Amino acid sequence: MAELTHLDASGAARMVDVGAKPATTREATAEGRITMSAEAARAIAEGSGKKGDALAVARVAGIMAAKRTSELIPLCHPVPLSHVRVELLPDESGVTVRATCACTGPTGVEMEALTATSVALLTLYDMAKAIDRAMVIGSVALLAKSGGQSGDWVRAST
Repeated sequence: MAELTHLDASGAARMVDVGAKPATTREATAEGRITMSAEAARAIAEGSGKKGDALAVARVAGIMAAKRTSELIPLCHPVPLSHVRVELLPDESGVTVRATCACTGPTGVEMEALTATSVALLTLYDMAKAIDRAMVIGSVALLAKSGGQSGDWVRAST
């Protein structure tokens, strides 16, 4: 069983020392979903909500969140992101958000991809809550990561 790397020998929280790790190209993709009423999904897809183009705002929010991940997650290292892509895939019952982050550095970008996805989903909720307060955000998960000492990983289909 793998050890929790953010705990020291006494069980206290610590930031992992990545100073000796080589800088490699790393990428991670995460995905999540918000489900909602057909009326809210239509307003988001058409950009006709009271607050404007929810998809555009959520995309920018996700990108901004990826860039600020280390400010939000206490033991997360700041990483020099070279790329962030936030895809929003609306349909008749909601929106799927997929975020991909990349960098060249000593630690991965999984947290940045997960944060971008989560904040984009929260932004969609905020943009459409006047239409549907019963929206549900869920299924946020890492889909894949590449690079680094542990190599490539892809989530098994469920």
